[in-house]
Amino acid sequence: MDWLYTVSGFLVGLIVGVTGVGGGSLMTPLLVLFFGVSPATAVGTDLLYASITKALGGWVHGRNGTVDWKIVGLLSIGSLPAALITIALLKYIALDEKTLRGLVTSVLSVALLLTAVALLLKDWIRKIALRDDGTVYELHHRHLPGATIATGVIVGALVTISSIGAGVLGTVALLFLYPRMSAVKVVGTDIAHAVPLTAVAGMGHMALGTVDYVLLGSLLLGSLPGIYIGSHLSAKVPERILRPILATMLLIIGVKLVVY
Repeated sequence: MDWLYTVSGFLVGLIVGVTGVGGGSLMTPLLVLFFGVSPATAVGTDLLYASITKALGGWVHGRNGTVDWKIVGLLSIGSLPAALITIALLKYIALDEKTLRGLVTSVLSVALLLTAVALLLKDWIRKIALRDDGTVYELHHRHLPGATIATGVIVGALVTISSIGAGVLGTVALLFLYPRMSAVKVVGTDIAHAVPLTAVAGMGHMALGTVDYVLLGSLLLGSLPGIYIGSHLSAKVPERILRPILATMLLIIGVKLVVY
């Protein structure tokens, strides 16, 4: 079975490398639906997997100057405590396996459907911020820090329970809040924020005992070369073709999880 995990890691890594999204959105449902891994273990393992793979991307974006560290800090002020509180609540409530499975699957399906919709509406969201005269609709600068921290809280809780949300949903939230920010900086900032968030949430799941280390190693063995190859192919594959395909896949998987 290990080689199938590695092949799956490679394919998901390839998609992430080409599109910039799809890590948790594809890997966690794949582990649950195809491999029969328990939802809680799939989420915990995927979070550590994401923190390691995204660390490389965050380092590259940081070196290229395509990260707004102030925004990363504001998002982290909300997301990291939210992740810790969510883990503490899961440990305190001590849900039985069946209830925990139902909770994680429900949040996972909702996060997938939201991610699919966000993927499809990404360009439209950027367009509605522009007025006809070329000026941009945006929040007053006084409200931006609070709104960014609140966004971090929501993303932090969602990612901790489902492992989904740090990618597409985080990117769409930044497009709403900072419409003047360049696309590459939005992606870089989102990836840089995802690294500490998934690491903290992943370590929380380690404390809960919901991480499979053999599975983690098998996935990384495939995903790291997959991401490397995918990142080189990204310029040759049009995003306008890939995005609807990926969104449709996520919608189908989300619906499948609803009836799982």
